[in-house]
This record gives sequence, structure tokens and C-alpha cells, in this order.
Amino acid sequence: MLPIRRRTLLKLVSGSAAYAAALPLVQAASPTTTDATRAVAHDSLLSIEFDARLHSRISARGEAITGFDASESLLLADGGTIDDFAFVDERIARVRDDRHGPGRRHTLRGRSAGGIEKTVVLTFQERHPGMAVLQTRFRNGGDAPLEIAGWRNAAHAMADAGDGFWSFSGATHTDRRDWVQPLVDGFEQRNTLAMDSSDYGGGTPVANIWRRDVGLAVGHVEPKPRLLDLPVARTAGGATIAVENTRAMTLAPGDTLASDRCFINVHSGDYFAALQHYSQWMADAGIAAPEVPASAFAPIWCAWGYERDFTTEQVLGTLPKVKELGFEWVVLDDGWQTNEGDWQIDTRKFPRGEDDMRAFVQAIRAQGLRPRLWLAPLAADPGSEVLYRQTDMLLLDADGASQNVTWWNAFTQCPGYQPTVDFYVALVKKIIGDWGFEGLKLDGQHLNAVAPCYNPAHNHADPMDSCEAVATFWQAIHDAAHEANPDAVVELCPCGTAFAFHNMPATDQYPSSDPLSSWQVRHKGKTIKALIGKRGSYAGDHVELADGGADFASSVGIGAVISTKFTWPHDIPDPKLDMPPGGLVLDAEKEALWRKWIDLYRDHMLPRGDYLGTLYDIGFDKPETHVIGKDGALYYAFYAERWDGPLQLRGLGRGRYRVRDLFNGTELGMVDARSNTLPAAAFDTFLLLQATPGGAA
Repeated sequence: MLPIRRRTLLKLVSGSAAYAAALPLVQAASPTTTDATRAVAHDSLLSIEFDARLHSRISARGEAITGFDASESLLLADGGTIDDFAFVDERIARVRDDRHGPGRRHTLRGRSAGGIEKTVVLTFQERHPGMAVLQTRFRNGGDAPLEIAGWRNAAHAMADAGDGFWSFSGATHTDRRDWVQPLVDGFEQRNTLAMDSSDYGGGTPVANIWRRDVGLAVGHVEPKPRLLDLPVARTAGGATIAVENTRAMTLAPGDTLASDRCFINVHSGDYFAALQHYSQWMADAGIAAPEVPASAFAPIWCAWGYERDFTTEQVLGTLPKVKELGFEWVVLDDGWQTNEGDWQIDTRKFPRGEDDMRAFVQAIRAQGLRPRLWLAPLAADPGSEVLYRQTDMLLLDADGASQNVTWWNAFTQCPGYQPTVDFYVALVKKIIGDWGFEGLKLDGQHLNAVAPCYNPAHNHADPMDSCEAVATFWQAIHDAAHEANPDAVVELCPCGTAFAFHNMPATDQYPSSDPLSSWQVRHKGKTIKALIGKRGSYAGDHVELADGGADFASSVGIGAVISTKFTWPHDIPDPKLDMPPGGLVLDAEKEALWRKWIDLYRDHMLPRGDYLGTLYDIGFDKPETHVIGKDGALYYAFYAERWDGPLQLRGLGRGRYRVRDLFNGTELGMVDARSNTLPAAAFDTFLLLQATPGGAA
């Protein structure tokens, strides 16, 4: 990473744990208190004040950004809430966590008029300035049981400062909407981490709202998935955010309900710093992206352009062109198998079964290419043998019904049932260790999360066992693949959904996962970069899915691995899926463009650089800008339908920089940190710049 002045660093990344170690020890900010304040918990960046009702107010760097809100409440079955608790006392203690280091814990107590005792525990760790971990406990101090609908934590409202709000949601939505959106009038999202439909669920447990000047993020920091909601809404005066649990229960006299551990984070800029901070906190807790093989950054060609009815002749016949263009991975996609569930080889394509599959893999490797195989675990088709011979593997709901995987018209198998795990571990060992594939493409929206399982054959201690077992299932798959080949690459593609954070340690590569636009390729990229840094690999998915079907600029500019599914020398005659204009065939014009982008990608290898996500706000800064630092240079990627005006190059270090338009090969002059603006820059769609220190080539 290039040097950034300390004052600038503090301004840009105030909430980012990735840079917390670089921040000097500073005097804690003094919150703006009032006569209403009964207690205040704070560090140098974040202050949380409590009033006489145990309502709380958030301040960032000493400036209030919310009012006193009913931030922690008990939700009742009759639709009411208990949110007023007369302040009793506060205790403060120094703490030292083996994982998160030293800090300070504030324990506040209050009591409702009906005798419910509330305890709020706030923990600030010195190495995580701007972030507090919050847990609430409610004890029924009355003499009658209380019907509970759930609890609410970190519920706050921010006022509009004049420019509106943007938001990030890490939750899954069946309609595959954008993860980053402006909060337009009427905006409201429940952002559930439970199942949004039978096969869509889970996600990264973070929601964020931000203004131009400050942002507020909330979520949970539990080591396993939780079925919480992270509602965000636009209001007449601003925006609201919260963490909610809606699991009903009866709270008997004397019993206590404890919330999950949640967090509150304040930050500058867009959501990147908050996600990076969350990711670092979780890494301290042992949940982090793995170090991945170098081959995880190699360009990808996928045979999906030939669809399910491919022939081996079509795939093998394309390989010389794949090799010539500079791609390294060859992905054999859906269609090699008889069905989803049995995962037996289709002898119409591989007549000698496994012998032909091994020969096919060797033919790919003989070209100097790397074979990867598509797989959709945890899905069993009607008619598959495994569905009837091992019905016990199915995930069942409380009524005994199976859960559908809609895309393949299949049924979900339970990842928390050991025979299911054993079945897929054995399959992966065969694919990698016997057939010789060097990677897996694990595909399907159902891979992110599953519903609670009530199958009596599984003897789950709690139906939630299935939900919590998704991450351990993927870890078993990842371990099996790397045991068979230490350099294997495991790609996890939960089609169109927000990635489940707890699956991250078992994933070598995330694709943009069926993007609906180039905007999705880019903001999903910024999201994944915040969560995995450069330890892991993010791929732009097939370029044919982006706007115009040829937008390599979005992948290259944000440091994503490039990927395509072109056909050659012909398109298939009767495609079943929608085709982009001009089809998928690599004609002469397209080939010239593909070559140019592949050469740029391979020459600069930006996925191996440092994505500097705090320099520009993806919502408020125009044009949209992404920056990568690599080998002493800074790479700027600007995106807009049309731009004609000045461009500011942020993040420059000392000395002069020579600026070059990478795509067009033109020189644009010299800049430095004090004079860092190109006064008149014009482009359509994109502009990729390289700023090289000292004017060196």
C-alpha cells in the first residue's frame, strides 16, 4: 500500500479496523452530553450515551448523529414493545480478550414499569476504534409469564443532512437486487438473514446506512449464522436501521432472554470501511479468508457457452483458442452428470464413464490448461437414486415436507447430517484425487444457507443445527479438495445472492455470481474486497453477463479475475438460454477486443494488488471510482455513462506521478499529491489510468 499521510488516513478510514494498528493512540473524543445523559460509553471515535430511560444516542468523533432512540427493546407477541427502562446503574471494567486484546466493558441496568430488568453490555476493544459489541439481556422480574415475539438491538435513526443516504445490505433477496442502493423515498428492506424463499437465504450479517459525512453500520458478530433481520428504511426525516430477532418464546418469571452479540460501528466514507472493520474483528475471532493458490487469479474460460447439451468435441475443439488468448482455467459446467444428486457421469458424452472423464481431463492438461468441474451439492433431483435410497439425507421442515431447490427442481439435503457430509466428501475426493480436476465450481443459490431441519432421522439437538452446519459442510468440502490437491481452487457461486460470510474460510474464489449489470460486478467486487482483501480471489463472472456483454473494464478496473464463456468457431445452433447480441461466438472483432483486455489483465494483475476502498465513496463521489495500489503504482478506474470534467486522483504519495490511459495507451501528464486533478478528462463508460511514481515507465 502506498503511503498516505496520517491525518488523511484518519479522515478516510476512521471506522476501518484494517488500519487501526496504524492509528496513533489518541485521547478519547468527548461526546456532546446533555442533562439527559445518565451514562456514556466511548472510545476515540464512537460514543454511546444513555438517558434515564436507557435510550441511547450515537456520536461519531464527538458529534451526535442520532437522537436518544429506544435502541434496545423487547418485542411482545401482541405487537407491542417494552422499550422504557428506568436507569439503575452502570459498572465499568477493564477487560482483556485473548483474541481482540484489551478494552473496556460497560454494563448498564434498567427496570421497566412491569418489572422487566434489562442489562446492556457494551464492549470497546482498543484495537477496534469506532466499533462496540453489544449484548442485551432481559429478565422477567414479574410474577407472570410473558409472551415474547423477539428482541431489537442497535435501533437508531439518522437525520438527513441534505444529500440523502446510501445503504448496503448483506442479506439475501430472491430477486437478486443490488447490495448497494440509494435510499429513495419509500425505501424499506427487511434484510432477513433467514430464508427469503425455499432456496435463498443467509448472507453477510451487516447493514449500513451512510450520509456524505458519516455512516452507521450494525450487525452481529456470532461465530455461527443467526436468523436475524437487519431492517433499513427511509423516513421523512432521514433513515433508520436496527438488528432484530423475531423468534417467539415464553419468558417465564425469573427467566432471562439474552440477545446475540451485535455490533455498532461509525465510519467515514461508504460502507467499505465498516465491512473491513467487521471482517477484521471476525478474523481475530478465527473466521477469515484462506490464503489461496496463485492459480486462483488465473483467467477463466467456462464451457457453459455450449450449455447442458455440450459435446466433448465442442469443448476440446475450443481449447487451442482458449490457450492462445491467455486463459488458464477450463471449467466443465452443468451437463456432465446424469442428474443432480447421484452425480454419475453421463455416458452419452463419456461412453466409457470414468475412463473417458480421466482422458478428458488429461486432454485439457495436455494443453497446459487447468480443469475445473461444476457441482451443485446438497441438491437431489426427483428420479435420482440417492433421493430414494438415502431419503434420510433430506432436509425436512416442521411439517415433514422437503425444501425445494427451484432452479434444478430438486430437493435440499441437510448439511448438518453426517451421511450427507460423507457422501460429498467422497465425491470431491474422487473428482480431484481420481479424475484429476484441479478445481471445483460449486454452484446454486441454495448453497448460501438452508432452513431449520426437523428430520427426525438426524437427531438434531435444535432445528437450527442445519443452518449452523452450512459453514462446516463447506469446510469439509474445502478440506477434502485440498487434501487431494493442495493447490486446488474451490469456487463458491451462490447464484445472485449476497455471500454468506461464515462460508468464507472454506472458499478460494467468489464470482460476482450471475450479475444483472456491470454495476453489480463492481459493487459486489468492492464488497468482497472489503471482506477478503487480497488473501482471496474475486472473479467478475462471465463477461457476457455484464452490460453490453463485453465489459471487461468493470472486472479489470476493480481487480477481479476475468472470465468468459465464448464459443468457437461457431455458436450452438439451438440455444436454450438467452444469448447476448451477436451470440457467444468469438468473431474477429470480438477476438481483437478480448486479446487487448486479456493482455492488460495479465500485464498488471490487479487482483494481486491492494484495493484501496476508502479513497472514494461509491455512492456520493462522481464519477464512480475504484483504486488499486500495486508495485508502487496507483490504478484508477472511473465509470460513468458520460463524463467530461475534472478528475481528482486521491491517495498519491510523495513526489510526482506520470499518468497514463491504459486502455488507449496515451499519456495524460504529471500530477502530485498537492496538484492531483486532471482538469479536463472526457470518457464514455470507463477510463482506466495508471499513476506511476517518479514518471518511470
